[in-house]
Amino acid sequence: QVQLVESGGGLVQAGGSLRPSCAASGSIFIIKNAALMGWYRQAPGSQRDLVATITTGGTTIYADSVKGRFTISRDNANNTVYLQMNSLKPEDTNVYYCNANSFARDYWGKGTLVTVSS
Repeated sequence: QVQLVESGGGLVQAGGSLRPSCAASGSIFIIKNAALMGWYRQAPGSQRDLVATITTGGTTIYADSVKGRFTISRDNANNTVYLQMNSLKPEDTNVYYCNANSFARDYWGKGTLVTVSS
């Protein structure tokens, strides 16, 4: 079993920055074999959308809406994934969820709220 715990969300003004983190715990075997980890976001009544993903080797993918503003990174030694969010916009306001995909199974955190005021 794997637990993902997000932290680092909060309230920030437009143009500001936040750096949420996601700490994985539980089965070390599953965590170390998580080929893909990432961040998704979901507004009330909307689907959960990809923000960014990163492989064990460091290959990244970003949603077009965040390219050039967000950076995902992964600390494999400490089983932690970060999302550096710069130049935040009000439309970035969402609950951000951490995801780990290991052996074709998805694990999710409970989310951290990011609110960007105009």
